[in-house]
Amino acid sequence: MADAPVLVKPPSVLLELRGSDPYPYFRWLRQTAPAYPEVKRDGRVVWHVSRYDDVKCLLADERLSKDPERVAGYRAGPEGLNKHLVHADPPEHTRLRRLVGAAFLPKRIAALEPLVERTATRLLDRVDPERGVDVVGEFALPLTFALICAILGVPEEMNTPATRKMLSNTVVPTSGHRSDKRLRAFLNQLVERKRGKPVGELDLLGALVNAKVELTDEELVSTAYLLLLVGHDTTVNLIGNGMHALLRHPDEMRWLRRNPALIRTGLEELLRYDSPVRDATFRVAVAPIWVRDQVINPGDVVSLLIGSANRDEIRFPHPDRLDLERTPNEHLAFGRGPHVCVGAALSRMEGAVAFRLLLERLGDVRFAVDERDLRWRPSRVMRGLESLPVVRA
Repeated sequence: MADAPVLVKPPSVLLELRGSDPYPYFRWLRQTAPAYPEVKRDGRVVWHVSRYDDVKCLLADERLSKDPERVAGYRAGPEGLNKHLVHADPPEHTRLRRLVGAAFLPKRIAALEPLVERTATRLLDRVDPERGVDVVGEFALPLTFALICAILGVPEEMNTPATRKMLSNTVVPTSGHRSDKRLRAFLNQLVERKRGKPVGELDLLGALVNAKVELTDEELVSTAYLLLLVGHDTTVNLIGNGMHALLRHPDEMRWLRRNPALIRTGLEELLRYDSPVRDATFRVAVAPIWVRDQVINPGDVVSLLIGSANRDEIRFPHPDRLDLERTPNEHLAFGRGPHVCVGAALSRMEGAVAFRLLLERLGDVRFAVDERDLRWRPSRVMRGLESLPVVRA
């Protein structure tokens, strides 16, 4: 057995900047401690794995469980809303993913593109870039939430800014049990409204509620929560982070506007450059795993840093450079293996439409505030801006 190396703690200045700019901290991890054990106050060990090859392998490693109940006292999400495919191992995961995945087949995604186009156009008709527009609050949030509500069959009167805020607050660490109860009540009401009712063409939730395959009430409301949140939150971050990156690289933004046919290639680079998910969702070791001469023991939590892997200099030449023509571009923004994001194709389609229309309709824009005043949402898993105000340059 190899001797355990002496670990140096990350410099405090890097830790302080993690919320707004985690990439210097990630670089330190990759170069100094690619498998870094953090010991929590309760004695629990969390391993931060930062290099591309390690993250890629572990994303599909069966020795990592997705079940948070294997770690006593671990809070992986809102209380009572964790019985969904993200927090399940086979065979439960296989069963749940098969049911949900039917709504995200390629032909269904393609059929949704006109709806995305209409919704995005309507939202952009309401804004004036000369006066300023919040790309996140006035465009990305209502666009993505409207689409996931259409897919799930959420009644129009339940698609409100208050609902979006309630869901988004669940990714913030300070969300408490009271907000969890409000969210649970909302989801229970949504599920009950679907029972015994005809299932529409775009009504995934109705199909799940009335499916012949038995789902428990907890699985139903948990799945509704997962799809409502992740079904739009990841794409909100893709649009917000991507526009933020383009604003910081105006030459690349102008190039993309002149070459709209290459938006899908550029989209992959935006996903890599500032990934909407910075840390893969919960995993816990169920068997010993060796990483970089260190052993992760059963019961240890493993944090797979997707945002770091996608900036790994060993895998991506000049990783801190935004290169919209980068090929190949095998980033890990949507994960890998059995738990690869079920909505990845939807997010890509929606992102491609969104960027094409944003660049076309907004024209040359710049930050409407000092970039240092932008606020990043305090989430461990997600990486996204609270708002992104821009104005015509």
